[in-house]
Parts: sequence; C-alpha cells; structure tokens
Amino acid sequence: MRLNLMFPMRAVKHYDRWIGDGDLAEVGRLVEQAGFDAVSMSEHPVPDDTWLAGGGHHSFDPFVSLSFLAAATTRLRVMTYVAVAGYRSPYLLAKSAASLDRLSAGRLTLGVAAGYLKTEFAALGADFAQRGRLLDAAIPAMRAVWTGRSVDRDDPTFPLHGHTSLPGPVQAGGPPIWIGGNSNAARRRAVTLADGWMPMGQSVAVAKITKTPPMEDVAALAEAVRGVQDRRAEAGAAPLDVSFVPYEAELLPDVDAFSRAVAASYRAYEDAGVTWITIEPTSRSLAAFREDIERIGTALAALVR
Repeated sequence: MRLNLMFPMRAVKHYDRWIGDGDLAEVGRLVEQAGFDAVSMSEHPVPDDTWLAGGGHHSFDPFVSLSFLAAATTRLRVMTYVAVAGYRSPYLLAKSAASLDRLSAGRLTLGVAAGYLKTEFAALGADFAQRGRLLDAAIPAMRAVWTGRSVDRDDPTFPLHGHTSLPGPVQAGGPPIWIGGNSNAARRRAVTLADGWMPMGQSVAVAKITKTPPMEDVAALAEAVRGVQDRRAEAGAAPLDVSFVPYEAELLPDVDAFSRAVAASYRAYEDAGVTWITIEPTSRSLAAFREDIERIGTALAALVR
C-alpha cells in the first residue's frame, strides 16, 4: 500500500490567499517530507457555474502544476487524477505526458477518464457523445507515439502516417495509465488497456450525478476489485494497481479522527485489493496543510509500509 496526496481542490479557487508567502514548490517538498509516495492534480479547465455552485471545484492545469511539483522533489511520483482524455487530441496528451515523464525522470502516472461534465465538453468543443469511444482509441494512439519511432497507423479514429514525437518518456512503454471511474466501460478499459484502476466510493445520490454505479462500502469495493483482477488474470496480464479515496474521508477536516479511522481500516482496504490510498486534505491554508499532512503522514506512512 502506498500513499497519494491529492492537492486540496478547494484551495485552487482562493489559491493566492491559501498559499500566502509560500509556493507550490513548498507544497511538493512538504508532501515528500511527510512520507507520501505521490502527489496528484485534478482537471477541470472551464467548469460551468451551476456545477460549481453544487459542489464542483476549480483546478490548475495538471501538467503545468505537476511539473512545478516534480521540479521541487526527488522521489515523489506525480499523477493526473484524472485527466479527461476527450478534452484534447491524444497526440497532444501524449506529448504533455511524455514531456512531464522525461523532465521528472520517469515519475509520472497518467490517470485518465472519459469524463462526465457535459457542459465542459461543450465549452471546449469536445465530443461528449463519443467520449468513451475516443478514450478507447486514445490509449493505443498515445502508446504508439511514445515509442519514439515513426508512426504508421491506419486507425479510423486517430490515423497517423510518417510522424515522430520526441523526446519520448523515460518509463519503458510510457507512463503507467490508470483508468478513473466505476462504470462497466471503465472497468473494461482498466482490464484491457491500462495498468491501474481508480474507482470512486460514492452513494446512490452521487452516482446519479456522475452517472456511474454507486460503491457505498468496502465490501462493494472488494467485489469490484476482485472482478477486474479476475479478468486480468484470465487475460494473462499483470494485476492492476488500484487507487482509492477512503470512505473515512468524510471525517475530515478532523485529521486525527481521519487518520485513526484509516489506520483501523487499513487491513480491510488491503484485503479489498487497494494498492494506493489517495488522501485529499481539506486544509484552509498552507500553514494548516503543513500541520495536517505531517499528522496524517506520522499516523499512516509507517503503517502502509
């Protein structure tokens, strides 16, 4: 089990006030020093006001911000959690990912998903109706250009003939690709196209918003993970990494209660097949963030190792 720190999404809207005299480089160093294994950023380039008013959030550009974090650290992995593949050409996404992987010395994990915010697709001129099909086609397209060789693809969605993209990524075959989402399609992609899965614990009410299946407790999580791993084994593929935001996150901002609860549930998550725990503090300032992640790290970093 390893620990991923999601940059507090609520901090982005009021970033200047939140960060004070610090900067994002300091955030990266603090996360690394606290014992976390990775830091991640979400993606919402232009969310609509109604969604924001209902609990949505802003974000930095994930590749710009993660590059800043990577430059300030030495061992911390950087993750997109998640990039919406359909918002851009897969060849642009592959270039951003390869550049970040190269400049971070091979520390990128590329979390991607089909996306669900129809209004944001419309604002970006992206194809919401075909988002799943486009993601299916995007993953092999990215892997083709990551070889660093001239590409000759007759793919009907993303054809490419006589083009080369350099510099390539450091990690052999490109950065690991993890698939976000609970849907049957997301599970299929994780099994057949990717290296990891990022399911979401969510109630029936939230599932109606995201339009993906609910996952309300650890037992449901374990059943879902077992299903995708069984399919991987049947295909003769290596087990998937599985990242999960623990249900105990509802206890935040009480970081001590949260840490105790996650520590008590650690074995259950491990038995359920989770390999990465993702934690998003609700800290309201950089000073509070520093204290919060030190306490979480002290409570959990040694345990997960």
